[in-house]
Amino acid sequence: MPTIHMICGPLGSGKTTFARHLEGELPALRFTHDEWMAIVYGQDPPRDRFPDFFQRISTLINSLWPKCVDLGWDVILDLNFWKRRQREEVREMVAAHRGTAILYRLDCAKALAWQRIQKRNSDPRALHIAPATFEALWPQFEPPGPDEAAREVSAPQAAQPACAGAKTLARARRLAPCQGRQAG
Repeated sequence: MPTIHMICGPLGSGKTTFARHLEGELPALRFTHDEWMAIVYGQDPPRDRFPDFFQRISTLINSLWPKCVDLGWDVILDLNFWKRRQREEVREMVAAHRGTAILYRLDCAKALAWQRIQKRNSDPRALHIAPATFEALWPQFEPPGPDEAAREVSAPQAAQPACAGAKTLARARRLAPCQGRQAG
């Protein structure tokens, strides 16, 4: 049964770095929304077009990853998962495609997250996040509730790589996965 690794957390919490780490440790295909946005629409898409661009990339990714699951491939979804509703919708899709969902939650202090965003902004391949955008988006993250059985991934210090490391991954593998609802 394919496993879908869902990575959630606020801006700058280390989601993409953790997703890359999982990709290196697992035989899984990674989908990172921000990378696709930057590749297709550039580092700093026009603000007035951003919602449309964001939805187009979301639609494209959501049309592809279920096909991978149908082929029996494990998938890593680095799609932010800021809202519970989005996490529930993806879990329903996972169940419909007979997969198993694992939700990882990354978190860190707002100041550390902003430091990471500033560092990421210097990368010409990364999606740029302006200070006002960071401030507007930070409070929009809805942390998973206890019933969502998220695996907590601690954000390391700024001097360390922003991923959980092999020990956390090994511990995460021992935990029982969060099952999606059974398809009707």
